[in-house]
Amino acid sequence: MTSSRRRTAIILTGVIAGMMLAALDYTVVGAALPRIVAELNGLAYYAWVFTAYMLASTVTVPMYGKLSDLYGRRRMFLIAMAIFLAGSALSGLAQDMPQLVIFRFIQGIGGGGLLPIAQAVIGDLFSPAERGKWQGIIVSFFGLSTIGGPLVGGWLTDSFGWRAIFYLTMPVGLVAFVIVAAALPRHQATRRHQIDYLGAALLVGAASPLLIACSLVGSAFRWLSLEIVGLLALSAVLLVAFVRVEARAAEPMISLALFRSRTFLIAIAATSAVTVGMYATMVYLPLFVQAVLGATATGSGLVLAPMMAGFVVSSTVGGQIMARTGRYKLMALAGFVIAAAGMLLLSTLRAAVDERIVARNMMIVGLGMGGLNAIFMIAVQNAFPASMLGQATAGLQFFRSLGGTVGVAVLGSLLLARLTDRLTAAIPPDLAGVLPPGQLTQAASPQALLSPATAERLRQHVAALGPAGEALLDQLLFAVRSSLASAIADLFLGVAALLLAGLLITLFLKEAPLRRRPEPAPQPAPARQHV
Repeated sequence: MTSSRRRTAIILTGVIAGMMLAALDYTVVGAALPRIVAELNGLAYYAWVFTAYMLASTVTVPMYGKLSDLYGRRRMFLIAMAIFLAGSALSGLAQDMPQLVIFRFIQGIGGGGLLPIAQAVIGDLFSPAERGKWQGIIVSFFGLSTIGGPLVGGWLTDSFGWRAIFYLTMPVGLVAFVIVAAALPRHQATRRHQIDYLGAALLVGAASPLLIACSLVGSAFRWLSLEIVGLLALSAVLLVAFVRVEARAAEPMISLALFRSRTFLIAIAATSAVTVGMYATMVYLPLFVQAVLGATATGSGLVLAPMMAGFVVSSTVGGQIMARTGRYKLMALAGFVIAAAGMLLLSTLRAAVDERIVARNMMIVGLGMGGLNAIFMIAVQNAFPASMLGQATAGLQFFRSLGGTVGVAVLGSLLLARLTDRLTAAIPPDLAGVLPPGQLTQAASPQALLSPATAERLRQHVAALGPAGEALLDQLLFAVRSSLASAIADLFLGVAALLLAGLLITLFLKEAPLRRRPEPAPQPAPARQHV
């Protein structure tokens, strides 16, 4: 191996390790969260442990992309990793839930830079045609990290306590930090840049209310509630202000030139559909497996394994095909067709389905989705010069994350409405006079299927009715199980329609053959000499 290839391999090891940490952090906390809530006594903050990280990591993505174009990948990657590790260490020391939420937000500020800079480094090192192979490998690692997160988090929590999940990242992160610091070249700046501080502030201001609204809708507020409408209106006003500022900025945080590219716009729409499908499957299929099929939490984590296996296979094979042929549009169309077919199969799930059927359908979904994000990322990178590589890469990731979050929020709201309608019609009238209102509400919800303690309390309430009461409760639980299965199946049908929309949008993608040589990064013009 030549010294150049050895250096490239070392750089890839460092950035992929950083990217895996960011991917792992999305899922590793889930298995430990019930234990965290029990110890820190903060059920009201349950969702915000996730939301704080997601909010911070999403809104910082475009900033890292732009700043890495201006000041170099190495410097921004090291800054992101340092903040991420500091947030991890602080999270492990948290003494209450508000502290944990704040420290997770700090961790997310760092996590937002790891994945886009890793992808931009791939763009710097390889030609667009070669990137397919390496982006496929990155997606494979991302899939392995995602499925391994719940298993690793559960094992660490049971063996060493929940704080260990945050300390897990420290040694790997430190190794990645040292590797990148030593191997990645320094950026040689030859002129002073103007940082778009106002644009950055308005971008955060516009995205934050939108993400917060999508996190709260359905669970805490309705779509037309004053709180949600106010947050969405604030987001819209700040977005308009952001566009006006960016149009006049000397070095905008997100160049409006990106939106003059049809490839960029199509990639945002198509990958948003893929992200919605990914999120919806990872959130609602475990609920189906636990509540409807009665599997354990570990079992529901393992049910995602076939999908991730499909991800790894299709992303790796697709990357090799792109590297050899320089073509990608046909693979994108095929991916959407396969993923939509898998979602249509998931939409046929019912309460009595065999788990092997679920695994088969999940494998099909994974085979379809696996290479799509990498395909559109490479298409976007191929459409812009090297000077815009960082912000184009980060911009695509930012907008598809926004699109995915909004899409899943809409689907979740529709799921709750559908489930409520079906359960209202399914409650046996005789139970209304037996159970207290609070117990009846718990009975007519998935909580009765997920919590043995809740199910036992319900059985105690109907015990006075004898066999008739037991039969009524069994009838109700069957109705809840069937209603939930049907509502989740309808959600997957909606995702299938969204993927078919992504297929139609991709038909308008103009395929540009991938370049076989990396474009040299332009040297900034020297600063003017003032006399």
